[in-house]
Amino acid sequence: MGNTLGLAPMGTLPRRSPRREEPLPNPGSFDELHRLCKDVFPAQMEGVKLVVNKVLSSHFQVSHTVHMSALGLPGYHLHAAYAGDWQLSPTEVFPTVVGDMDSSGSLNAQVLLLLAERLRAKAVFQTQQAKFLTWQFDGEYRGDDYTATLTLGNPDLIGESVIMVAHFLQSLTRRLVLGGELVYHRRPGEEGAILTLAGKYSAVHWVATLNVGSGGAHASYYHRANEQVQVGVEFEANTRLQDTTFSFGYHLTLPQANMVFRGLVDSNWCVGAVLEKKMPPLPVTLALGAFLNHWRNRFHCGFSITVG
Repeated sequence: MGNTLGLAPMGTLPRRSPRREEPLPNPGSFDELHRLCKDVFPAQMEGVKLVVNKVLSSHFQVSHTVHMSALGLPGYHLHAAYAGDWQLSPTEVFPTVVGDMDSSGSLNAQVLLLLAERLRAKAVFQTQQAKFLTWQFDGEYRGDDYTATLTLGNPDLIGESVIMVAHFLQSLTRRLVLGGELVYHRRPGEEGAILTLAGKYSAVHWVATLNVGSGGAHASYYHRANEQVQVGVEFEANTRLQDTTFSFGYHLTLPQANMVFRGLVDSNWCVGAVLEKKMPPLPVTLALGAFLNHWRNRFHCGFSITVG
């Protein structure tokens, strides 16, 4: 008899192809774990500031900053940046050289290099007039689903002192990242190390991050309600200083008005807000900020104009 049910023989049944798992993403740098939450909070403003940005070419850009404040003498900063031809992402261009010098002759400089496809290097120098304060060298390797970083701060072979920081992050799933930080310092008569564990969970609209170690804890929560509203909550505890801080910040974007509003309130009875307003078609951005510390009875405000 034929196959009256119309079923195919067992040997001819189609086989399901094995499901391919998508590769895990790279977790990024350790220093950027809390970045989304920190970008919600407003930056401190005090006095009057004028910033003029000028793009000289596709690789070179300079900016001039004049700052006048009631808390100190007026200051001037010259900022220059060079970006190379190798662009890995909208925010990563190699090589990159950035320098900032103030009116007293103090210099802050950074050099970013791409040594190989996955290996990056960074050098940071800071001087106070003619005296070196900080020199730091970083090496970062980015694998398919992990990132390893080694940092040397102020290495001094003659004085036998150094600060060494090692970071490691591993993506366990597409949403969960775990890692740690080891800080080792040595100088004559003193030596020690601090270990910190870190974890980050990223959902569709929110990100939760936690750092816990012998030096304290740092937790943050970022939530994007919609295209206009973002909020962030941050908790920091320092075991050495016996101090804890809780902060709440929000970020409101009004695209039709070309305005951005940021605000914060923390457990130290401090409230603050910054309002930014773009003035198209002119390349001008105005910013007005005010901060009040009720506990210390301190108030300061600031106003800035950015051209370019």
